[in-house]
Amino acid sequence: MATVKRRESSREAMPATRALAAQAFSRAAGAPLVHGNSIRLLKDASGNYPAWLDAIYSAKETVYFENYIIRDDNIGQQFADALIAKAEDGIRVRVLYDWLGALTQTSGSYWQRLRDGGVEVRCFNPPRFDSPLGWVSRLHRKSICVDNRVAFVSGLCVGEMWIGYPERGIPPWRDTGIEVRGPVVADIAQSFSRAWAETGPEVPAEELTERDAIPVAGEVDMRVLGDIAATAGLYRLELLIAVLAKKTLWLTDAYFVGSTSYVQALRGAAMDGVDVRLLVPGSSGDLRFLRPISRSGYRPLLEAGVRVFEWNGSMMHAKTAVADGRWARVGSSNLNMVSWLGNWELDVAVENLAFAHEMEQMYLRDLEGATEIVLSEKNRVRPVPRTGSSGLESSGHASSPFYRRGGGRRRGGSAGRLTAGAIRVGNTVGAAITNRLVLGAAEAKIMMFGGTTLLALAILAWLQPMLLIVPFALIAGWLGISLLIQAYHLHNGAQNNGASKDMNGKIETAMRSAEPVDELPPRSPRDTPSPP
Repeated sequence: MATVKRRESSREAMPATRALAAQAFSRAAGAPLVHGNSIRLLKDASGNYPAWLDAIYSAKETVYFENYIIRDDNIGQQFADALIAKAEDGIRVRVLYDWLGALTQTSGSYWQRLRDGGVEVRCFNPPRFDSPLGWVSRLHRKSICVDNRVAFVSGLCVGEMWIGYPERGIPPWRDTGIEVRGPVVADIAQSFSRAWAETGPEVPAEELTERDAIPVAGEVDMRVLGDIAATAGLYRLELLIAVLAKKTLWLTDAYFVGSTSYVQALRGAAMDGVDVRLLVPGSSGDLRFLRPISRSGYRPLLEAGVRVFEWNGSMMHAKTAVADGRWARVGSSNLNMVSWLGNWELDVAVENLAFAHEMEQMYLRDLEGATEIVLSEKNRVRPVPRTGSSGLESSGHASSPFYRRGGGRRRGGSAGRLTAGAIRVGNTVGAAITNRLVLGAAEAKIMMFGGTTLLALAILAWLQPMLLIVPFALIAGWLGISLLIQAYHLHNGAQNNGASKDMNGKIETAMRSAEPVDELPPRSPRDTPSPP
C-alpha cells in the first residue's frame, strides 16, 4: 500500500504541462509511463557483458534471454556456460533467438548443447512454406530479465566483434545498453512473454509479476516501447520528440534510413534553431560503393542545419537518442521503417534529468572519435579534412573539433550498410517512378545507381531471359501455393465458426422456448447500469 501511495502522490505532484506531455507520449508510444525505477548506463561490451553474466549467475527463479544474434564463439560459449549452470540448478531458463540472425552465425550444436543442459530454447519465425514473406519480420530485440528483479535492454548482440580483436588491430564495436530495476521490469518480462508466445506455449502466468508487486527502486520514470511488431509506437514517439524538442536532439543510429516525414521533422527542428545531431557509422571500407549512397541521404539534413557525424571505429552499432537534457532512449530500434514497422524491437524511453545528462556527456565523448560531414562551397557532401596542425579547414562548421583520426581499412557492419543502402535506393527509385515525393539533387546519385541497375537487368533479360524467368516462376509458384493454403485454412475456419454459431443459435432458441412467458421484458441500453 505504501508503494502505491507514493506512486499516486508523485503523479499528483506532476505539473499540468508535464502531465499533458506524459499523456501525449503514452498515447503516441502505446506505452504507459512507469514510476519508481533505477537505471544504470552501460557502455560497450566491457560494461554490458559482465553485468549480464553477473545477473544470470545470481538468478534464483527465472532467466529470460532474447537476442537477435548469439554467436557460437568464445563469448557465446561463456553465456552458454552461465545459462546451463543455472538450468542445472533448477532455475527456469528460457532463450529466444532469431532464425535469420543465427542463420550464418550459430551452429545447430550450440542450441542442442543448451537444450541438453536443461535450457528451454526456441527459434523465432523460421521460414514456413505457407508464408513465403513471413520471415521478413524479425526478432531484433536484445534483452535479459532475471527473477522479475533486474532487466537489461540494449543494442548489443552476443559475439566477439563487440569486444574487438586486439590481436588483429580491430577495436570493439561501439554500443549502448542499460540496466533497470523497479516496477518497469514487469513490462520487460511481459514483453518477452509476448514474443515467447509467438513460438509456442505461453510463459506460465505464475512466473510473471505485476508492476505493483515490484518494490520501488528509485525515482526514474520510463516506458517500455515496441513490445509488439508493426504498431509504429516508437515511430510516432520519435516524430513527437522531433516536433517538441526546444534546444537539442542528439541521435545515434547504426542504419539510418529516415522516412520522408521523419527527415522533414528533423529538418524542421534544425531550421527552428534546435541543435540536431546525427551520429552514424563511417562508410564501410570493404564496400566502398556504398559511400556515395549512404552520404547522399545526408544532404537534405545538412542543408537544413542538421549536423552529421561518421564514427571512425570499426562499427557504431548503438541506437540512442537524447533531447533537451530531459528525455532519452536506448534500445534495439534503428531509425528506419524496417525497425519501426517490421521487426519486433525493444527500447526504453527515460524521462530523467540526471540520466539524460549522462547520455549527453557520453554523446560528446563519442563525437571526439567521429568525423563531421559538411557541405562544401560547391554544395557537395564531404567529410571535414585534416589540414596542418589545426585539424580542420575553413567550413560551415570550422569551429568543430572533430575530424577523421588515422586511416586504414575499417571492418564490420557491411551487411547492415548494404541493407540500408538498398532501402534508400528503393525508396528513391520508387518515389521517382510514382512521382509521389519531392526529390532533390541529393537523390541524383541514388537515381543513377538505380537506373543503371534496372538497365543491366533489362539487358540480362534480353540476352539470357531464362536467368530471370526461372527464379520468377519459382517465386510466383511458391507465393501462389502459399496463398491457396492460407485461403483453405481461412475457409475451413469460417465454416467451423459458422457451424459453431448455428449450434449455439439452436441451443439458445431451445432455451428461450423453455422460458416462462411472464418474464420481464429485457432492459433497454438506457436502463443498463454503467460499469464501476
